[in-house]
Amino acid sequence: MKYQVVESFSSINGEGLKAGELAYFIRFAGCNLNCSYCDTKWANAADVDFEWQTKAQIYKKIKAAGIKNVTLTGGEPLLQKGIKDLLSFLDQDEQIEVEIETNGSIDLALFKAQGYKRIAFTMDYKLEGSQMEAHMYLANFTALTKDDVLKFVISSPKELEQVAEIVRDYELIDRCHILLSPVYGKIEPLQIVDFMKAKQLNGVRVQLQLHKIIWNPDERGV
Repeated sequence: MKYQVVESFSSINGEGLKAGELAYFIRFAGCNLNCSYCDTKWANAADVDFEWQTKAQIYKKIKAAGIKNVTLTGGEPLLQKGIKDLLSFLDQDEQIEVEIETNGSIDLALFKAQGYKRIAFTMDYKLEGSQMEAHMYLANFTALTKDDVLKFVISSPKELEQVAEIVRDYELIDRCHILLSPVYGKIEPLQIVDFMKAKQLNGVRVQLQLHKIIWNPDERGV
Protein backbone atom coordinates (compact mmCIF):
# COMPACT_ATOMS: atom_id res chain seq x y z
CA MET A 1 0.00 0.00 0.00
CA LYS A 2 1.25 3.47 -0.90
CA TYR A 3 0.12 6.88 0.28
CA GLN A 4 0.06 10.29 -1.41
CA VAL A 5 2.50 12.47 0.56
CA VAL A 6 2.93 16.09 -0.52
CA GLU A 7 5.44 17.06 2.15
CA SER A 8 7.05 15.94 5.38
CA PHE A 9 9.10 18.06 7.74
CA SER A 10 10.19 18.73 11.33
CA SER A 11 8.84 21.77 13.15
CA ILE A 12 6.81 22.57 16.24
CA ASN A 13 3.14 21.87 16.69
CA GLY A 14 1.49 25.19 15.93
CA GLU A 15 -1.75 24.23 17.66
CA GLY A 16 -3.40 21.42 19.59
CA LEU A 17 -2.58 19.99 23.01
CA LYS A 18 1.11 19.81 22.16
CA ALA A 19 1.42 23.33 20.80
CA GLY A 20 5.01 24.48 21.04
CA GLU A 21 6.44 20.96 21.17
CA LEU A 22 8.58 19.48 18.42
CA ALA A 23 6.65 17.41 15.89
CA TYR A 24 7.28 15.59 12.65
CA PHE A 25 4.61 16.32 10.06
CA ILE A 26 3.35 14.10 7.26
CA ARG A 27 1.01 16.00 4.93
CA PHE A 28 -1.20 13.94 2.62
CA ALA A 29 -2.79 15.10 -0.63
CA GLY A 30 -6.48 15.67 -1.16
CA CYS A 31 -9.53 16.79 0.79
CA ASN A 32 -13.27 16.33 0.45
CA LEU A 33 -14.03 19.84 1.72
CA ASN A 34 -13.25 23.33 0.47
CA CYS A 35 -13.22 25.61 3.51
CA SER A 36 -13.27 29.32 2.83
CA TYR A 37 -10.32 29.96 5.15
CA CYS A 38 -8.25 26.87 4.31
CA ASP A 39 -4.53 27.65 4.41
CA THR A 40 -3.46 24.47 2.60
CA LYS A 41 -5.63 24.63 -0.51
CA TRP A 42 -2.56 23.88 -2.57
CA ALA A 43 -2.39 20.39 -1.01
CA ASN A 44 -5.99 19.71 -2.02
CA ALA A 45 -5.64 20.59 -5.71
CA ALA A 46 -6.26 17.77 -8.16
CA ASP A 47 -2.90 18.42 -9.83
CA VAL A 48 -0.81 18.80 -6.66
CA ASP A 49 2.63 17.22 -6.80
CA PHE A 50 2.94 14.29 -4.40
CA GLU A 51 5.14 11.28 -3.84
CA TRP A 52 3.81 7.75 -3.44
CA GLN A 53 5.28 6.44 -0.19
CA THR A 54 4.91 3.09 1.56
CA LYS A 55 4.35 2.82 5.30
CA ALA A 56 7.95 1.66 5.62
CA GLN A 57 9.22 4.79 3.85
CA ILE A 58 7.05 7.04 6.00
CA TYR A 59 8.19 5.28 9.16
CA LYS A 60 11.85 5.53 8.17
CA LYS A 61 11.54 9.31 7.84
CA ILE A 62 9.77 9.56 11.19
CA LYS A 63 12.48 7.61 12.98
CA ALA A 64 15.26 9.50 11.23
CA ALA A 65 13.81 12.78 12.51
CA GLY A 66 14.21 11.61 16.11
CA ILE A 67 11.03 13.37 17.18
CA LYS A 68 8.43 11.70 19.42
CA ASN A 69 5.35 13.63 18.29
CA VAL A 70 4.04 12.76 14.84
CA THR A 71 1.26 14.76 13.16
CA LEU A 72 -0.64 13.35 10.19
CA THR A 73 -2.37 16.15 8.35
CA GLY A 74 -3.58 17.24 4.93
CA GLY A 75 -5.73 17.71 3.17
CA GLU A 76 -7.76 15.04 4.92
CA PRO A 77 -5.50 12.15 5.96
CA LEU A 78 -8.37 9.77 6.72
CA LEU A 79 -9.28 9.74 3.02
CA GLN A 80 -6.04 7.99 2.12
CA LYS A 81 -6.72 4.46 0.92
CA GLY A 82 -5.33 1.99 3.44
CA ILE A 83 -4.84 4.62 6.16
CA LYS A 84 -5.97 2.13 8.84
CA ASP A 85 -3.04 -0.10 7.91
CA LEU A 86 -0.61 2.79 8.33
CA LEU A 87 -2.13 3.76 11.68
CA SER A 88 -1.95 0.20 13.00
CA PHE A 89 1.68 0.03 11.91
CA LEU A 90 2.63 3.30 13.62
CA ASP A 91 0.65 2.37 16.73
CA GLN A 92 3.06 -0.49 17.42
CA ASP A 93 5.94 1.88 18.17
CA GLU A 94 5.88 2.85 21.84
CA GLN A 95 8.44 5.59 21.22
CA ILE A 96 6.13 7.82 19.16
CA GLU A 97 2.74 9.44 19.67
CA VAL A 98 0.58 10.11 16.63
CA GLU A 99 -1.96 12.91 16.22
CA ILE A 100 -4.30 12.97 13.24
CA GLU A 101 -5.79 16.29 12.13
CA THR A 102 -9.18 15.56 10.59
CA ASN A 103 -11.89 17.84 9.23
CA GLY A 104 -15.01 16.53 10.99
CA SER A 105 -16.71 14.99 7.96
CA ILE A 106 -15.31 11.46 8.33
CA ASP A 107 -16.90 8.86 10.64
CA LEU A 108 -14.36 8.50 13.45
CA ALA A 109 -16.10 5.47 14.94
CA LEU A 110 -14.70 3.42 12.04
CA PHE A 111 -11.20 4.24 13.28
CA LYS A 112 -11.88 4.17 17.01
CA ALA A 113 -13.04 0.57 16.59
CA GLN A 114 -9.45 -0.38 15.73
CA GLY A 115 -8.43 0.11 19.36
CA TYR A 116 -5.33 2.23 18.77
CA LYS A 117 -3.30 2.90 21.91
CA ARG A 118 -1.04 5.77 20.89
CA ILE A 119 -3.10 7.57 18.26
CA ALA A 120 -5.26 10.60 19.05
CA PHE A 121 -7.59 12.63 16.85
CA THR A 122 -7.78 16.41 16.57
CA MET A 123 -11.11 17.01 14.88
CA ASP A 124 -12.36 20.31 13.51
CA TYR A 125 -15.97 21.32 13.60
CA LYS A 126 -16.53 23.59 10.63
CA LEU A 127 -18.78 26.50 11.52
CA GLU A 128 -20.83 28.72 9.22
CA GLY A 129 -17.88 30.85 8.12
CA SER A 130 -16.16 27.82 6.62
CA GLN A 131 -19.09 27.29 4.20
CA MET A 132 -18.70 23.56 4.94
CA GLU A 133 -20.83 23.11 8.05
CA ALA A 134 -23.41 21.00 6.19
CA HIS A 135 -20.74 18.31 5.75
CA MET A 136 -20.06 17.81 9.46
CA TYR A 137 -20.68 14.28 10.78
CA LEU A 138 -22.43 15.02 14.07
CA ALA A 139 -22.14 11.46 15.41
CA ASN A 140 -18.43 12.16 15.83
CA PHE A 141 -19.21 14.08 19.01
CA THR A 142 -19.91 10.77 20.73
CA ALA A 143 -16.84 9.08 19.22
CA LEU A 144 -14.36 11.53 20.74
CA THR A 145 -12.61 10.59 24.00
CA LYS A 146 -10.41 12.22 26.61
CA ASP A 147 -7.36 11.63 24.43
CA ASP A 148 -8.88 13.60 21.55
CA VAL A 149 -9.29 17.27 20.68
CA LEU A 150 -12.30 19.06 19.26
CA LYS A 151 -11.29 22.32 17.61
CA PHE A 152 -13.71 25.08 16.66
CA VAL A 153 -12.24 27.55 14.17
CA ILE A 154 -13.91 30.89 14.89
CA SER A 155 -14.38 33.62 12.29
CA SER A 156 -17.11 35.79 13.91
CA PRO A 157 -18.79 36.58 17.25
CA LYS A 158 -21.94 34.85 15.97
CA GLU A 159 -20.04 31.59 15.76
CA LEU A 160 -19.01 31.88 19.40
CA GLU A 161 -22.67 31.68 20.41
CA GLN A 162 -23.06 28.58 18.28
CA VAL A 163 -20.04 26.94 19.89
CA ALA A 164 -21.48 27.50 23.37
CA GLU A 165 -24.70 25.80 22.28
CA ILE A 166 -22.91 22.80 20.77
CA VAL A 167 -20.70 22.32 23.81
CA ARG A 168 -23.74 22.42 26.07
CA ASP A 169 -26.13 20.33 23.96
CA TYR A 170 -23.62 17.52 23.35
CA GLU A 171 -22.12 17.66 26.85
CA LEU A 172 -18.62 17.92 25.47
CA ILE A 173 -16.72 19.48 28.38
CA ASP A 174 -15.93 16.16 30.07
CA ARG A 175 -15.77 14.14 26.86
CA CYS A 176 -12.70 15.60 25.12
CA HIS A 177 -10.38 18.60 25.02
CA ILE A 178 -12.00 21.68 23.44
CA LEU A 179 -10.05 24.41 21.66
CA LEU A 180 -11.30 27.70 20.22
CA SER A 181 -9.03 28.94 17.46
CA PRO A 182 -9.51 32.30 15.70
CA VAL A 183 -9.34 32.42 11.91
CA TYR A 184 -6.17 34.38 11.27
CA GLY A 185 -7.07 38.03 10.67
CA LYS A 186 -10.85 37.54 11.03
CA ILE A 187 -11.50 37.87 14.76
CA GLU A 188 -9.40 39.12 17.65
CA PRO A 189 -8.40 36.51 20.25
CA LEU A 190 -9.51 38.94 22.96
CA GLN A 191 -13.10 38.64 21.73
CA ILE A 192 -12.92 34.89 22.27
CA VAL A 193 -11.46 35.28 25.75
CA ASP A 194 -14.15 37.81 26.72
CA PHE A 195 -16.84 35.42 25.45
CA MET A 196 -15.37 32.53 27.44
CA LYS A 197 -15.48 34.66 30.59
CA ALA A 198 -19.03 35.85 29.95
CA LYS A 199 -20.29 32.30 29.36
CA GLN A 200 -18.09 30.78 32.11
CA LEU A 201 -16.73 28.24 29.64
CA ASN A 202 -14.61 26.25 32.05
CA GLY A 203 -12.75 23.38 30.41
CA VAL A 204 -12.36 25.26 27.10
CA ARG A 205 -9.11 26.78 25.81
CA VAL A 206 -8.34 29.55 23.38
CA GLN A 207 -5.71 28.43 20.88
CA LEU A 208 -3.53 30.63 18.68
CA GLN A 209 -1.67 29.26 15.65
CA LEU A 210 1.94 29.56 16.78
CA HIS A 211 3.37 28.78 13.35
CA LYS A 212 1.66 31.87 11.94
CA ILE A 213 3.17 34.00 14.69
CA ILE A 214 6.70 32.63 14.42
CA TRP A 215 6.86 32.42 10.61
CA ASN A 216 5.17 34.20 7.73
CA PRO A 217 1.49 33.11 7.77
CA ASP A 218 1.76 31.87 4.18
CA GLU A 219 5.04 29.97 4.56
CA ARG A 220 4.99 26.24 3.85
CA GLY A 221 6.87 23.46 5.55
CA VAL A 222 6.74 24.98 9.01
